[in-house]
Amino acid sequence: MDKILDSLGLSDIRRMTARQLYYQFLNFGMIVSSALMIWKGLMVLTGSESPIVVVLSGSMEPAFHRGDLLFLTNYREDPIKVGDIVVFRVEGREIPIVHRVLKLHEKEDGSVKILTKGDNNSIDDRGLYAPGQLWLQKKDIVGRARGFVPYVGIVTILMNDYPKFKYLVLGCLGVFVLVHRD
Repeated sequence: MDKILDSLGLSDIRRMTARQLYYQFLNFGMIVSSALMIWKGLMVLTGSESPIVVVLSGSMEPAFHRGDLLFLTNYREDPIKVGDIVVFRVEGREIPIVHRVLKLHEKEDGSVKILTKGDNNSIDDRGLYAPGQLWLQKKDIVGRARGFVPYVGIVTILMNDYPKFKYLVLGCLGVFVLVHRD
């Protein structure tokens, strides 16, 4: 067992007392809790249930490429305009979609109907909407793109495409946090 720990660079775990090991687990818990608090804080600041998303397809090229990280806001008082890049969620689809607003229909009662299209697509998104749905409503909008960082989200795509890679990365991060003594 000692040889296995040594070969993995985990010999420090063997030398830790129970108290030190407990402290490392608490440290790991604090890191996870901090990440969740930052995410919830971003949700409150941006008004979006998902303040950061990764572009998963090439449908918005050349504006955004697969793997770009988008920063979103979804303030209710900020009206949606034709040309805005929005992220929307459709009933029956788990993954949100990033596309540009193509048309708007605003009614006197304040309701808005929205039609979207990917910049790299030849037709509008009606085929992507729920069966029988021809327009999006404000409730379907997760947020509006306000900025982006190119290709940073490619790690997310790799982890979704290769689940073993995801577990390897998460395992390595967990071991690093537990072994690192500072």
